[in-house]
Amino acid sequence: MKITPLAPEHAARLVPMLLDLHQLHVDHQPDRYPANPDEAALARWLEDWLSGDSVHALVAESPMGALLGYTIYEVQERPSLPVTYGGTRVMLHHIAVAESMRRMGIGKALVRAVKDAAQDLGASSMATTYAPFNAASAGLMQAMGLVPSVIHAELRI
Repeated sequence: MKITPLAPEHAARLVPMLLDLHQLHVDHQPDRYPANPDEAALARWLEDWLSGDSVHALVAESPMGALLGYTIYEVQERPSLPVTYGGTRVMLHHIAVAESMRRMGIGKALVRAVKDAAQDLGASSMATTYAPFNAASAGLMQAMGLVPSVIHAELRI
């Protein structure tokens, strides 16, 4: 397996795994996530998002080039405030692994690659969010040293 950056023009490769990840969210929070998003619209959105200077995608590929998993992260510059420390933070937005390849260390390898990128950038922190129903993400993140630090609550109006 190799982990490499994904250029924005190849963002459509991520759509099948993104649809799988999205369906998990639709199943648990249908009032928050629309079902059956348009695949072409997803590909355009991903390409636009990844075209930003601070947003990056990494893919895990088999020796034959099959997509095994991906992650999308963003480099964020946060100002120091009287009540919080600032600095560079790497925010891990998405992580997905092909269903047939789960629990084989691909997710850990992807998170490790993001952590390495964060360290190379001199980031002071790495963060992520995950839904309360996503035990797999919670377990992966905690196994990789990311522990809950705040709780985000939301009211749908």
